[in-house]
Amino acid sequence: MKVSDERRHAYLKAYDDWQTQLAALHEVFLEGKPRAGDQMKGLLNREARAKQRYDEARLQLLGIAQPADSPFD
Repeated sequence: MKVSDERRHAYLKAYDDWQTQLAALHEVFLEGKPRAGDQMKGLLNREARAKQRYDEARLQLLGIAQPADSPFD
């Protein structure tokens, strides 16, 4: 299966962005790096949105239609 360069790039960028946000989350939850309360909300939101973008890019890469009931705009 040949994937367009545009979809490939979008997928790899979304994956990289999600992994970056996930690593920041792991620093707090798994390594105990301190964060202020308001920073935690932002950290969680950034990871959730990055994961959503990754999921969308993955579906596009696989040629699967996206569900219409996404919690993100």
